[in-house]
Amino acid sequence: MKNIDFYSSVNLLAEERALEFLELRIEDFLGIGEIAKSIAESRNLPIAVGVKKIDWFIFLVSLPGSTPENHSWLERKARVVNLNHHSTLYERVNADERGVDWFKDNNCSELTHAIHGGGLPLITKNKGFVGSLLLSGLPHLEDHLLGVEVLTEFLARKRSLH
Repeated sequence: MKNIDFYSSVNLLAEERALEFLELRIEDFLGIGEIAKSIAESRNLPIAVGVKKIDWFIFLVSLPGSTPENHSWLERKARVVNLNHHSTLYERVNADERGVDWFKDNNCSELTHAIHGGGLPLITKNKGFVGSLLLSGLPHLEDHLLGVEVLTEFLARKRSLH
């Protein structure tokens, strides 16, 4: 498991660029969710998964072992991604690097926003930010890494079709 010290805002931004899409249609949001669900089920992960098109859940599932609290985390992570169009881990690391209180800097509350890994932006080359992949139930770095794995797998499948 990678330590948070491994991450920098620079490499997290590079990771976001590497995970850009040409376009995303509704069926793609569903496909991303299905990949996340499939990986989580195969590993018996007690998580909730959400895929949102801005503020609209296109895909939402709670797997065995997850709790209603996980849905609160999904919403709080989604608000962070929607606010600045970056991953929740990027927001946390960037604030740490700058030595600022993210919540004060963004005029937000920990009650409504969560800067814990597991919220990743869905970015297209033409339209920019279009939504988010949200995971909750694992330690926050593992939520982030699972999200990266899901988006990497989705992109690989899309490339194999073209």
